[in-house]
Amino acid sequence: MATIKSKNLFTRLVEFARNSIPVHVWIFSAIIVVAVIIGTTGALKLKKSINGKAKQPVASSQLAVPNPSPKIAPRPPVLPEPDVASTDNGVKAYEEALPDKIFEPSPVALPTPSAETLKATAVVVEPGLENTWRKNAVQLSELPPGPRIAIIIDDAGVDRKRTAAVIKLPPPLTIAYLTYAGALTKQVKAAHEAGHEVMVHMAMEPLSKTVDAGPNVLQSENDAAEIIKRLSWGLERFSGYVGINNHMGSQFTADPVGMNVVMRELKRRGLLFVDSRTSGSTVGASIALANDVPFTQRNIFLDNVPTVEAINKQLRQMEIFARRNGYAVAIGHPKDATIQALSQWLAVMAEKGFVQVPISAIVAKQRGISPVNLGKFNNN
Repeated sequence: MATIKSKNLFTRLVEFARNSIPVHVWIFSAIIVVAVIIGTTGALKLKKSINGKAKQPVASSQLAVPNPSPKIAPRPPVLPEPDVASTDNGVKAYEEALPDKIFEPSPVALPTPSAETLKATAVVVEPGLENTWRKNAVQLSELPPGPRIAIIIDDAGVDRKRTAAVIKLPPPLTIAYLTYAGALTKQVKAAHEAGHEVMVHMAMEPLSKTVDAGPNVLQSENDAAEIIKRLSWGLERFSGYVGINNHMGSQFTADPVGMNVVMRELKRRGLLFVDSRTSGSTVGASIALANDVPFTQRNIFLDNVPTVEAINKQLRQMEIFARRNGYAVAIGHPKDATIQALSQWLAVMAEKGFVQVPISAIVAKQRGISPVNLGKFNNN
């Protein structure tokens, strides 16, 4: 009975709504209900999709794990760069050891290598190449008294913009050009015309196998023929130099056999050698002495820390060394801070009582030759 009454009540309510509410209101209400249902369903599907993606595992190939640094394999011999401008500043400082220590020269004669290291046959100097280092040296007039300082700028040539800035510094500097730089003939000519002396910066094997010293690097594992081949490649890249110094080389300069091959070739060509002393184990000086190759050694690095403040500190150490020993050999690089510090120091060095000379003048003095007589060969 209650159910019948409920049905009658529901029927009468429907009748009342149908008769009282206009049709357009029913239609509008139906549209709203349908829109709500569709919107709710779409939102639920979107949420489910997002949650599903968040829970998916990340594939191992997608994980951001940095690749280990690969070892740098020695580069094969390369051809010279094209004769175009370059702003490459990617050459790294090459000091591998003892960058902050001043090398004090030994007061006694350097030891002579064993007979097993040195070949008994005499080196035959190539006709016309005798005393090449003296012929290519900057010819000096009478030098004033005072400690003599030779500043070598290594790693020149690759960064042409900064090398050009070095060339504009007061001469005579000694500029050592990397053999694999481009436009070397043009760059070296500019250095000569500005009054600077020039050397070949020869790439030699470092201790670390992951360090790339450049193309045609001299390596201890090379036989004599290969060393001569690579050395000749570097020496034929340009002309007008007095000799070579080592780029890197903490491994190779400690090898008496390989260094003996190098020194014999330098002797044959009439060139000098400057040991950059990138290792305390170098035998460069003793092998040069045994082969009667003109040589000297670096005393101080200027810009291992490439800030003007740090370089000025090294320049002060260089001054102390020069006053104590009568000379100093310093090595720097074509860096902005080095160029700035040297431009300031070179402007006042004469007032401080120092004499700026090329590296040949230091070698000449140590061999008992007057630097002002480098071009004369009857006064050895």
